[in-house]
Order: sequence, then C-alpha cells, then structure tokens
Amino acid sequence: MSYLAHERSLSANTVKAYGGDVADLNDFAATHGVQRADDLTLAVLRDWLWRSAEAGLTKTTLARRAASARAYTAWMRRTGVTAGDAGVRLKSPKPDRSLPRVVTEAGMTQILDGLATRAHSGDVGSIRDLAIVELLYASGMRVSELVSLDVAALDLARNTAAVVGKGNKERMVPFGVPAAQAVSRYLAVRPTLVTERSGTAVFLGARGSRLGTRAVYELVTTLLSSVPGSGPAGPHALRHTAATHLLDGGADLRVVQELLGHASLGTTQIYTHVSMERLEASYRQAHPRA
Repeated sequence: MSYLAHERSLSANTVKAYGGDVADLNDFAATHGVQRADDLTLAVLRDWLWRSAEAGLTKTTLARRAASARAYTAWMRRTGVTAGDAGVRLKSPKPDRSLPRVVTEAGMTQILDGLATRAHSGDVGSIRDLAIVELLYASGMRVSELVSLDVAALDLARNTAAVVGKGNKERMVPFGVPAAQAVSRYLAVRPTLVTERSGTAVFLGARGSRLGTRAVYELVTTLLSSVPGSGPAGPHALRHTAATHLLDGGADLRVVQELLGHASLGTTQIYTHVSMERLEASYRQAHPRA
C-alpha cells in the first residue's frame, strides 16, 4: 500500500481499492493451499478471478482486480519476496464500455442560468455554487482537482488554473470569461466564509473548511436531475460534457487529452464515440431518408 501511494503515486481511492483486492486475493489463496508467497501461481490467480466473476462482479471490477494482482505479484518479485512473478501473464477481461453521460448545450445553459439567478440574490453559497459549476464545465477538471485548488493556483489575469491530477502530475487548464467572472465574484465574497480552518483553499464549506468532493457531488447530482439524460449524474458528467462539446466544436483530440490530463490518447477517444453517436442520432432524426 505504501509502495502504491508513494512510489507509484496512485490516488487514495485507487490504493484503497487495490488494497481490498489484494486482501481478498490473500484470503482466497489461504483457503486454496497457498502457504508461502512462492506457492501463488497463475492458476490460483485465474481461479480467483473466475470465482469473482461467478460472484457477479462486473467486468470493470474484474479488470481492476487483475491489475491489482499484477501489481502485487510484480512488487513481491521486485522486493525479493518471491523468485518469480506469477501475475505477469494474467490477462484482464475487457471491461464493458458504456458511453458517459453528456449534457446538451441547452441543458448546460439551463443549469447555469438557474445558478446565476440564485447567485443574483447575493447568497454566498449560491455565488460559490455558480463558480464551481462554471469552472468544472469550462475546464473539464476532475472534482478532486477542483476541491484541491488553492487560491495561488488561480491566475485570473490569464484565465488558467494549475491543477494536480492523477500521479501527482501538475498541468495548466484554461477556462473562459464566464467562469473567470463567476470565480472572481466568489473570491470577492470568500472572506465571509473564512475561518481558522480555511487555509488557502479556494472553495470553502459553510463552516469555513475546504469543501469536500461529496458536497460537490450532491450539488451537481441535484442540478442534473432537472435536465434530460440518463447515466451517472455526478461531477464527472460535466467533465464528459466539456470534452464532448470541445470535440463537437472542432477541438483537436490531443488538445482535449492535454486539457483533461489523460495519460493515454485511448482514454480520450471515448469522447469521439460520444460525438459520433450524437451525429448519428441527429442524422436519423433530421434526414428524410435516414
């Protein structure tokens, strides 16, 4: 767990998930004749995955479990716990690829106009909520990156923010004028929320401490419930929406990859499928001989 967190710089959620997988693997191995680390074989690993599939785990979870097992056996080999690496040939089942939820431009306008109306009252929480949603949609940043923002990370002269993403990799993300205006307005009233627990956090809760991901999740989920669409309704839907709207508007795929902080272009390419589905749906609806 320490290796995953400090040497591979995986996120806390990933470390926790891998740790749970490895604990389950160890329990399974102990009841299937594995008394020493070197007794762990590829056959045992495959049997563990098969039993996991029989228990009804999704392909996505099974793929993560396979990755956990490979990381575990590679670590044991590297540190001299085992002579070989039993998991090096363990294959991951291909996860089911479901397309992410994307909010239409009209839907985003409806959400943002509603937030702006609430913020017009002068309520500090409403002003903050508008800044949060404008920034998420404008930049495509992850919710964890948003709540981790410090005031010094914002450059309102250039409309950019320095965010720290997965693997502790820092990148600069731009945002537009509406987001900059919403953030500037929030920063002007932020002092009313500040307490001794606030530190340098940009977004603060009602008690003055750094706003958590759960609060942002609840905000976005409530907002998305009022617009058409199916699928997950958390903050990641705004990230998906930003990426898809950029590609629909003609942005280069590699530029979107850089903006989102994806290590692999393949991860970004799912948004081309989203855009193609939207194109095909529009074609079927509009063309008389579709």
